[in-house]
Amino acid sequence: MKIVFATNNNHKLQEIREILGPEFEIVSLADIGCHTDIPETGNTLEENAHQKAEYIFDHYHLNCFADDTGLEVEALNGAPGVHSARYAEGTDHDSNANMDKLLRELGDNPNRKARFRTVISLITMEGDNPLCSREYQFEGEVKGRIDTEKHGNEGFGYDPLFIPEGYDKSFAELGEEIKNQISHRARAVKKLAEHLKA
Repeated sequence: MKIVFATNNNHKLQEIREILGPEFEIVSLADIGCHTDIPETGNTLEENAHQKAEYIFDHYHLNCFADDTGLEVEALNGAPGVHSARYAEGTDHDSNANMDKLLRELGDNPNRKARFRTVISLITMEGDNPLCSREYQFEGEVKGRIDTEKHGNEGFGYDPLFIPEGYDKSFAELGEEIKNQISHRARAVKKLAEHLKA
């Protein structure tokens, strides 16, 4: 089954391909010739995931899914949340700037509890009619805590700061293989895979 994943992030693409396995041909936005910066103006992860998937389905009439992921820190009332990728002012997907801001905002607050949450929005064609579609949403989360400094070189985003529950190393230290088994995205993608295989 060929399905569009509404991303050009090679880290995410690789992660998803590994989790879904060879029975699905996962193609990126670049693969279908989409070079538009799809707007993400929602106030929630759910809205953003829906917005991106709907854009691809409406413009390309292909089965597709999109995800949005946020880091939600308890002491910061759920921030950075939906703004995780652009948390540091004037930046876009600058992981170091985002992590530095997070450490500044938390300071020496003893409450380091946090969770990563991924929402996937899947839109598939009903029968052969491109005007008929159905949407499904899947969510995955992993709880953990924010370390006081960065550790490790694997992964991306906030991985060097996030220590998942049950571990004493950050996502960036644990490496892709372990992360792909326990991560928020892995949990959401497993639900997506179960649905697609059914």
